[in-house]
Amino acid sequence: MVHIALRAAGAVLALAVAQAGTPASAQDIVLGASVQLTGPVANTGRYYKDAYEFTIDKINAAGGVKVGNEKRKLALKIYDNQSDVNLSVRQYTQLVSQDKVNLLLGPFASNFALADSAVSEKYRVPMVQGGGASDQIFSRKFKYIFGTLAPASNYFGSTVAMLKELSPPPKTVALLYADDAFDVSVAEGTRPLLKKAGLNIVIDERYTSNASDFNSLLSRIKSVNADVVLVAGHETEILNFVRQAKSLAAAPKLYSFTVGVPSEDFRKALGKDADYAFGMTAWLPDSNLKDRWFGDAAQFAAAYKAKFGYDPDYHAASGAADVEALAQAIEDAGSLDPKKVRDAIAKLNFPSLYGTIAFAENGQIDLPQVVIQVQGDKLQPIYGGKGFIEKPKYPMPAWDAR
Repeated sequence: MVHIALRAAGAVLALAVAQAGTPASAQDIVLGASVQLTGPVANTGRYYKDAYEFTIDKINAAGGVKVGNEKRKLALKIYDNQSDVNLSVRQYTQLVSQDKVNLLLGPFASNFALADSAVSEKYRVPMVQGGGASDQIFSRKFKYIFGTLAPASNYFGSTVAMLKELSPPPKTVALLYADDAFDVSVAEGTRPLLKKAGLNIVIDERYTSNASDFNSLLSRIKSVNADVVLVAGHETEILNFVRQAKSLAAAPKLYSFTVGVPSEDFRKALGKDADYAFGMTAWLPDSNLKDRWFGDAAQFAAAYKAKFGYDPDYHAASGAADVEALAQAIEDAGSLDPKKVRDAIAKLNFPSLYGTIAFAENGQIDLPQVVIQVQGDKLQPIYGGKGFIEKPKYPMPAWDAR
């Protein structure tokens, strides 16, 4: 019976594989990934699956990737990790040790990338991932992990810079963050930025990931009359936070979230209650971001929306850039040898729909975050490296005054 159960489990795992495009041939370059297709964070995980498949199809339609003197097509082998970190690690191990994929793409979320990158390092197979931004991922001096998200420790950097220029100037801040690798890194980086800006942190609270009840925290925010609330968490947590803020009539002058705001799903879920929310993004579909395969970021966004029925955000753009980085590195290396491709990735410097792809010595890209805000039915860029882009809607009015 044990053997039967093991075979059944293996069959279930095999069924979790989704092949992009046509089945891989012996000549295809196979990219492997484990992504959250089901479970609590599947809504964001699908951005990566869709972006990987979409970009691979685009590159293949243009003739594929040149390896030495021949052109070869890309293929994708992807598992559903069911939002389970331990399963994800096992699947990446299977991808490199049994499936013998050539190179790796990443999962979504820093705690996944932190664990899964240990597999790529152990087997010396390069992984380019745009789902994990925690500084912990890149502090271990690993050689085979590369990331296209900006450091989590500076996610609120542009937001804090903006706070200093608002009128009336905020004075007090509540900092809330989930207890996972990404959000802890965000908080650790944000505290010194707030102190340097002369802002008083009146609440500094770590909460359990996937928390659904924020009533006590919101009551504290009201009692101390915090001007600004900064929340580092997951999208479902942010949705619950905003809904409960409305029910408790908690309305600080400004609140900003690390996730959610750039997402069309977030804005649809909250409707008019998403208005005034601030967030940040390292990517906007700007036609000035030229791209070898898609033309530019605006063309990428339009084609992506036409295919999948929803607007891409920075998760999708970074996922597309991950595939492009591997394709470019293969061509630069003229080889599929993992060590040669790894060295080529480290030397990349090319324009893409996501921005310039060039990795720092630790393997991470540091792209500036643009502050964005939901203003009515629009997502408006507000503040960037050169100051205000558009006027923010600030202070946020009371809920009954909207």
